[in-house]
Amino acid sequence: MKLTLKIWRQASPKAKGEFKTYQVDGISPDTSFLEMLDILNNDLIHKGEEPVAFDHDCREGICGMCSLYIDGHAHGPDTEITTCQLHMRKFKDGDTITIEPWRSRAFPVIKDLVVNRSAYDQILQAGGFISVNTGGVPDANAIPIPKKNADESMDAAACIGCGACVATCKNGSAMLFVAARVSSLALLPQGKVEGARRAKAMVSKMEELGFGGCTNTRACEAECPKGISVAHIARLNREFLSAKLKD
Repeated sequence: MKLTLKIWRQASPKAKGEFKTYQVDGISPDTSFLEMLDILNNDLIHKGEEPVAFDHDCREGICGMCSLYIDGHAHGPDTEITTCQLHMRKFKDGDTITIEPWRSRAFPVIKDLVVNRSAYDQILQAGGFISVNTGGVPDANAIPIPKKNADESMDAAACIGCGACVATCKNGSAMLFVAARVSSLALLPQGKVEGARRAKAMVSKMEELGFGGCTNTRACEAECPKGISVAHIARLNREFLSAKLKD
């Protein structure tokens, strides 16, 4: 496959960025998208040019680091996958592919396709934990949890914090991410002790960091690589309103 790549290049957070065009040839349809970028960077290095900076780590769809906006879609034109799981067979020979970083005020560009997603860490630090004194290590089945609740909690906990929901939302909202974190704990007995404080703290930190509001377009759900449902946003709203009423 021969492809034309239009890639966002930006030397530093304060530098002016622009799209630059590159050509790659001999790409196998079975090559992953990140491997294709590796091939491009190898060519650039051999030409004495600066390689394209992009985030990656596990390359197994687990860590959420490979955050790229490809042809107008978070993680590319496939569904419920991360960029590292996207393969070049989803494109055609001769295609022009536009590759951008996440576009969000809360995720400033560091360099090229790499953005600073530490805002997510700050939201988690604000309330995405439990501090219940459990004493010694309990038996795995010591606290009965209905299977329905356990399944929903695990579905929410599948969120990898990649930021696709923010990048694809027209408002730059982090509601799906926050909802998944709150929901995964709100459904379990261990998470109920601090439930009210958690919902208020995480929503407050989200607003403080400049994320936009949710207007229920469901774009976040459509682009989420783990298929997190917007039903969790409804639970977050209930948890938050309940906490405010208690106040």
